[in-house]
Amino acid sequence: MRVPPTGDSPAPPARSGPSRRTLLAAAAAAAAAVPVTGAAVSQATAAPRRSAARPLADPDLGPNVIFFDPSSPDIQGRLDQIFRQQESAQFGTGRYALLFKPGTYNGLNAQLGFYTSIIGLGLSPDDTHINGDVTVDAGWFQGNATQNFWRSAENLSLSPVNGTNRFAVSQAAPFRRMHVRGNLNLAPDGYGWASGGYIADSRIDGTVQPYSQQQWYTRDSSIGGWLNAVWNMVFSGVEGAPAQSFPDPPYTTLDTTPISREKPFLYVDGDGYRVFLPALRRNARGTTWGGGSPQGQSLPLSDFHIVKQGATAASINAALREGKHLLLTPGIYHVDAPIAIDRANTVVLGIGYPTIIPDGGVRAMTVADVDGVRLAGFLLDAGPQNSDVLLQVGPDGSAADHANNPTTLQDVFIRIGGAGPGKATTSMVINSRHVVVDHTWVWRADHGDGVGWETNRCDYGVVVNGDDVLATGLFVEHFNKYDVQWNGERGRTIFFQNEKAYDAPNQAAIQNGSLRGYAAYKVADDVGQHEGWGMGSYCYYNVAPSIVQEHGFATPTGSGIKFHHIMVVSLGGQGQYAHVINDHGAPTSGTSTIPSKVVSYP
Repeated sequence: MRVPPTGDSPAPPARSGPSRRTLLAAAAAAAAAVPVTGAAVSQATAAPRRSAARPLADPDLGPNVIFFDPSSPDIQGRLDQIFRQQESAQFGTGRYALLFKPGTYNGLNAQLGFYTSIIGLGLSPDDTHINGDVTVDAGWFQGNATQNFWRSAENLSLSPVNGTNRFAVSQAAPFRRMHVRGNLNLAPDGYGWASGGYIADSRIDGTVQPYSQQQWYTRDSSIGGWLNAVWNMVFSGVEGAPAQSFPDPPYTTLDTTPISREKPFLYVDGDGYRVFLPALRRNARGTTWGGGSPQGQSLPLSDFHIVKQGATAASINAALREGKHLLLTPGIYHVDAPIAIDRANTVVLGIGYPTIIPDGGVRAMTVADVDGVRLAGFLLDAGPQNSDVLLQVGPDGSAADHANNPTTLQDVFIRIGGAGPGKATTSMVINSRHVVVDHTWVWRADHGDGVGWETNRCDYGVVVNGDDVLATGLFVEHFNKYDVQWNGERGRTIFFQNEKAYDAPNQAAIQNGSLRGYAAYKVADDVGQHEGWGMGSYCYYNVAPSIVQEHGFATPTGSGIKFHHIMVVSLGGQGQYAHVINDHGAPTSGTSTIPSKVVSYP
């Protein structure tokens, strides 16, 4: 389905083994919260305190949450067993969270397959150290990493065996709160195609080596260096990032991230388990943990309702009404009513890619127009009966000011089809103000089961009606009409990756009034202020290659509208763009797969 583009990629390092492929890029906080700062953090970070008379008791998080400590027998064997099961199970039902308690682990290679999360349980990544690797490769797909989705590595430090850790992923595969004491290679063995990806709150002591990666977004991290760029590499708040140089090489570099708040995480604290809620940062740069004193709040696990296989919407909503937060464990959950988040500062944290499927055309989840909700680490999968919306953040007409305590969405992924027939009108609607969307992949499937122009129809990917919304790491693909429709004022996006729907049957099917096709990213005509950095849209109309897409981006003009470093590309000449943004930017042409770029607009 995919074709090789041209790009600026260095020759890979010399190595032995199978002959190298041609270098390619991808072408296709509650009232009961306890503040944790300063000395309190220092005590917790130094070493988890455990009474010798009372060993740490692991909570019952279900059969697919596997706890390890340095004395666990045959850790490698258990890791290999799970990987064999999950390596190629792209649309399977298995879900796993691999939880490593603080300590040092020697000689491990944790290979990550689909729906697998490896997570350290320290307050700092350095509390849990692996002398070894956390590996993602693409042997299951003949060296093509463009479908290495739905897996994650979080809150660990690594000393790679050969000095370089390989993490060859594409969408929905975050690398968060990691410390690599060496290099990080983002390409598969053989340097085949790859279409990632996302790093946040991490430190890479050596060099990040993208090689064939088409695009990547790195936020609030520290790196020793960055090797190359193909189409679109974006950095915000990254110490050691390359200087801004778009379009050649295509680096977009912001010194800081305007607003960020890291993902909540589970950790060991003395004799028990708690969930840490990192504090909001403004104009952030570098990691939250490098200074030794992460700022935030800590909640006991007893404040959470543990959602395990067999849970229903009724049982989940009853726990929410009682004031509980939610810890979603690995599993697939069918709901016959929306999971309703109505209380300020509610935390919904998933581990191991828990998947929520709405039945009967209901919405999967709704959030009230309240302060400080944190949604993190789960997948919403459309059901066979059409839902008008899968995730709604704030009811229609939401207008409350949440500037000091925004709702955050982190590693919240949405899928329409692929695992079977699924339909929705709109995947995600954001009505509340000041929401921060930090890494999402909203995907109408282009392959798998239940896929077709009408079979898994979904007109809109993300619709933003609220003002002052910020997106950092926005991946939205293949929707029948607008992939992103932004109606709110003062919206901002740092990094956007998009592919238009492959399967449009003809030009008429995508006609938008007098325009040829719906833009990937549409800012409403009455919006006065909007800004975006490092944004790309690609077309691959393989069913009807004669389709012409008017533009990738559509926006009003005016002093408050600003776009920086945007591009469109036709993948192998399967369809073409006439312009990049509005009527500005050169058309794509032929089969060369060379991007058409605009440095700034207007």
